[in-house]
Amino acid sequence: MNFADKLIQLRKQAGWSQEDLAQQMNVTRQSVSKWEGEQSVPDIEKVVQLSKLFHVSTDYLLKDEMDNIEFNKSIKESSAEYQRIVTRQEANSFLTVKARTAKSIAYATFLCILSPICLFILSALSESKEYDLSENIAAGVGLIVLLIIVAIAVMIYISSGAKTAPFAYLEKECFQIESGVSEMVNNLKSQYESTYTRKNIIGVSLCIVSIIPLFIGVMWDEQNDILLTIMLSATLVLAGIGVVLLIRNGIIWASYEKLLQEGDYTEEKKKESSLTDAVGTAYWLIATAIYLGCSFTTDDWKHSWIIWVVAGLLFPAVLALTRLLHKKES
Repeated sequence: MNFADKLIQLRKQAGWSQEDLAQQMNVTRQSVSKWEGEQSVPDIEKVVQLSKLFHVSTDYLLKDEMDNIEFNKSIKESSAEYQRIVTRQEANSFLTVKARTAKSIAYATFLCILSPICLFILSALSESKEYDLSENIAAGVGLIVLLIIVAIAVMIYISSGAKTAPFAYLEKECFQIESGVSEMVNNLKSQYESTYTRKNIIGVSLCIVSIIPLFIGVMWDEQNDILLTIMLSATLVLAGIGVVLLIRNGIIWASYEKLLQEGDYTEEKKKESSLTDAVGTAYWLIATAIYLGCSFTTDDWKHSWIIWVVAGLLFPAVLALTRLLHKKES
């Protein structure tokens, strides 16, 4: 094989289009096309860059008489580093599954946010003399409803996780994508970018203004527990809608970044993911334990919800500190 044939074979093995290779080499697509069409030959600096990119020697690229032994060796080395090549069909299946599960996960989170509302309302009614409702019944029924709602949400999480499990390697492993896939994903990402920005703005704004109903309730009549509970419920609903937008929007955007290995899914970030996943799991388990412990100990369910707000605000700081410590150790 001559240089042009070898370049075509190496590029296709990597799953790249001519435009992908041009971006890797910092040249135009026309330059790559001329190399493969035997219309020109790259200078020695580009040949060295190609040899490093494809893990072959410059001799293999330049000497026509060399056989395929070294090429086969390069394939094995490439396979050791990149365990998978993502096809267009796999990419489309992944994006479809993520779009569906994004909605389910967002609504499951919404259920978790709304789950204590029944408990809040029944507790407020039990403290009012106008309603003949004992505290034990109010707490019991409220907790039962809360647990049922959370159980439904957990079922949705597990179901969604099972659907996306076959694509877990996209988040954990390094991979290459088939020719033309990167262009397709980049186009979809560009088309979604304006929607992504708009929904983020709406979601964040709703989370910020969600506290307004509670402030209105305090200003209106801070002694009226039922009114305050209704306003607190409105706060949770508004915050929940904002969170739904942010989660669904974020999952779809992240699916593009996973395929393109950008943002939080670059090769370097993937090495940190196992550590941050472990820290995140431990963090939210501890936060849940603190919430339940404080709520049951003080029996102040109307105010203990603030623990979730504080935990949510602190979580990004915990992750940032984890990444910083990980970088220092490495």
